[in-house]
Amino acid sequence: MPQTRILAIESSCDETAAAVVADGRSVLSNVVASQIAIHQKYGGVVPEIASRQHVEAIVGVTQAALEEAGMTAAQLDAVAVTAAPGLIGALLVGVNFAKGLALSLERPLVPVHHIRAHIAANYLAHPQLTPPFLALVASGGHSHIVEVLDYTAFRVLGRTRDDAAGECFDKAARVMGLPYPGGVQIDRAAREGDAQAFRFPRAHVDGAPYDFSFSGLKTAVINTCHQMQQKGQPLPVADLAASLQAAISDALTEKLMLAAAHTKHRTIVLAGGVSANSGLRARVEAACRERGYTIFLPPLALCGDNAAMVGAQGFYEWRAGHTADASLNARATMDIAEPFAAPGRAEA
Repeated sequence: MPQTRILAIESSCDETAAAVVADGRSVLSNVVASQIAIHQKYGGVVPEIASRQHVEAIVGVTQAALEEAGMTAAQLDAVAVTAAPGLIGALLVGVNFAKGLALSLERPLVPVHHIRAHIAANYLAHPQLTPPFLALVASGGHSHIVEVLDYTAFRVLGRTRDDAAGECFDKAARVMGLPYPGGVQIDRAAREGDAQAFRFPRAHVDGAPYDFSFSGLKTAVINTCHQMQQKGQPLPVADLAASLQAAISDALTEKLMLAAAHTKHRTIVLAGGVSANSGLRARVEAACRERGYTIFLPPLALCGDNAAMVGAQGFYEWRAGHTADASLNARATMDIAEPFAAPGRAEA
């Protein structure tokens, strides 16, 4: 049976990416143009700059993805694109490019939810993984516990009430004097630090046992740094990083294990940029091992934003008939369980 080959486009934040994925499981190409060096001087992503960079890079990365896959655009079966959530200007670049390409090729256009795509990154690395399972998605903008009922059916059990885990890492890193992106720098520094040096808070949300809150933790770290600086004391960056990483890892793991016990799921999946954090990976692996759960971790190359994960999820959306027409619009926010508007009906 011939493979279904999907070209996927990702431009939700500061990575312009294109990939060709076959049958949702095999990566034929995966090209990423990073903007990290551009945004480093600002200490974070500048949305307008990100959008302009996407415009400059998107044709090149798409051509490179097709060349790497050894095929032409005419050989594609569909075009998938991240349509939500993300920076609206950045998303619009990818969505409009994908719409034009799909129209010119007379191929189906498949809108993909960014968080669904992060979960689907695991399908590329673990052929044996199939729903149902429980997923923890942690990134710069999202912290979710998601019950994956089927490839295109999801139920959110818990989410952050304020800052996401990755946002907490990045903002704390800035105060510690570490360069952007902060999460990677925190992870690196934490390996040399004492995780017990500072007792940072682990917040609980009344009446919502699976929800997260990281704003108090972020404030505690920032206040600790400011107080030490005001006293003229040098910042013990490694200890601060290790203590912060432990607090975030503990909170994410504790609530993930609570949700697993409640839902009876014994297969656990990590996803999102923060799933690359060595402390979180070790903490979740240990917790799963203690309980006899099976754990799937994405390879580090697929933790951050990339188009291969979009192609993986795009295949299952296409197979379910979840396609769009030229009325498709980008959306800055969208629940993972919400469907995109049906073809022929513009979104509000």
